[in-house]
Amino acid sequence: MSTSNLSARERQIMDVIYSRGEATVAEVLRELPKPPSYSAVRGLMGILEEKGHLEHREEGRRYVYLPTVPRGRAQRSALERVLKTFFAGSTSEAVAALLDLESGRLSDEELTELARLVEQARAEGR
Repeated sequence: MSTSNLSARERQIMDVIYSRGEATVAEVLRELPKPPSYSAVRGLMGILEEKGHLEHREEGRRYVYLPTVPRGRAQRSALERVLKTFFAGSTSEAVAALLDLESGRLSDEELTELARLVEQARAEGR
């Protein structure tokens, strides 16, 4: 399921849900930047449910919302969109940009793991 049809605020809500795994309206509200009213967040979460991005279960008088798409699938979909939009589909350009980020300094262990993944991809013909 694509998240490209979501508003900026809807994406923020989905980010909170994915980071927590599940959340109530109040929990989402606490984590949103410049949050709107409780009613607005509740309404947006209802819209996200109608669009098929969220589902809920009842715990007493409150709803606990969960994503309908597993996090890994959502991550892949988001990365594919970023690759297409900003890097003309080039994985190597995206990796180069990530490595170039000043705040993204990698440890020796992380660089070793990346080298291992590159070798694995090469061996698998990817």
